[in-house]
Formats: sequence, C-alpha cells, structure tokens
Amino acid sequence: MDDIVRISAQLAREKVQSGAALLVCAYDNEEKFRSLHLDGAISLSGFQAKSSSLLKDKEIIFYCA
Repeated sequence: MDDIVRISAQLAREKVQSGAALLVCAYDNEEKFRSLHLDGAISLSGFQAKSSSLLKDKEIIFYCA
C-alpha cells in the first residue's frame, strides 16, 4: 500500500471534475453521508459495492467532513 498523501481541497476538486479521481465520503453511516457529502462524492458503501469493478489506475480520494 502506498503512503497516504494529503492534498488540498482545490486539487481534489480539480481531479474529481476532470474524471482523474473518485471522491469517497469515508463515513460508514448513510445518514451522515446524506447530510455531509460533497458534490460528486459517493458513499463508502457505494464505493465498497463497486470496488471490484473500478479501474486500477484511477485515483481514489477519501474524505470526512
């Protein structure tokens, strides 16, 4: 596993908008996700459900509010 790298909110936004990265809200509680998620983010459970079908070269950005 690679080291975890912190990036700025602006860089995260640019990567998500360009399609270079997937934004994942790290809360495992769907209620928290619905009230705190950022535009373009998927829930942790959504990520887990599709993790096997994700492209291996796509960056994944996890965050919690």
